[in-house]
Amino acid sequence: MPQTTFTFRVDDELKAAFSESAKAQDRTSAQLLRVLMRESIQRQEEEQAHDRWFRGEVEQGMREADDPDVPRIPHDDVRSNWRRQRAELVRRAGAKTA
Repeated sequence: MPQTTFTFRVDDELKAAFSESAKAQDRTSAQLLRVLMRESIQRQEEEQAHDRWFRGEVEQGMREADDPDVPRIPHDDVRSNWRRQRAELVRRAGAKTA
């Protein structure tokens, strides 16, 4: 893979601290910069993939909300289901501490 030089300015204090950090990791500053650059790119790609997934989920939810054929669960049913689940969790938590 062809390589190129990446030149930029940084204050002396930051450069010294970064060099020490790289040295503590048994790496050169250049090696650590490459690692950080790759991690930054990977993090951005993961964030973009999550954003695409999330937007797709929201769009699907909006389509379903507008679709009269999608079954609805009445609010009271949801509340009573959560009350049952909460009571069960409280019961189980109490049994573990007794």
